[in-house]
Amino acid sequence: MDQGLSLVHPDSNSRKSVLEFLGLENRFRRSFDLILFHAHQAKNDVVELKEGDSITLIELKTTKKYLSDNPRGFFFGVTENELDLARLLGDQFRFCFVSLHPDSLSYVMLTLPEMEGLIKSKRTQYQVNLIK
Repeated sequence: MDQGLSLVHPDSNSRKSVLEFLGLENRFRRSFDLILFHAHQAKNDVVELKEGDSITLIELKTTKKYLSDNPRGFFFGVTENELDLARLLGDQFRFCFVSLHPDSLSYVMLTLPEMEGLIKSKRTQYQVNLIK
């Protein structure tokens, strides 16, 4: 990663402040895993934003599968909120594909259009919670 960049794993208060800073709805609070700061020094994962700060939200997708050419061959789930947030933020949002296999340790960051250019197939799946 370039010098002057720092990654922060935000707590719930930091997620809220990032969404407020970007003028986004609270429904996106679980639609990103990390914040990439450009020229920022993070202290204890506390996020303090000021006008002019440049950030990118990162959604992690991980696999233990061997991938000779990450992200090709990656299988993952994505929520509608993640896709909506990626559309809203454009270049300020990245999907980060991480291979944890010892023989293919790697990561690749893609914008939504870059990811869409690699999609072989996709399907809709519903997750349902029943009342107690």
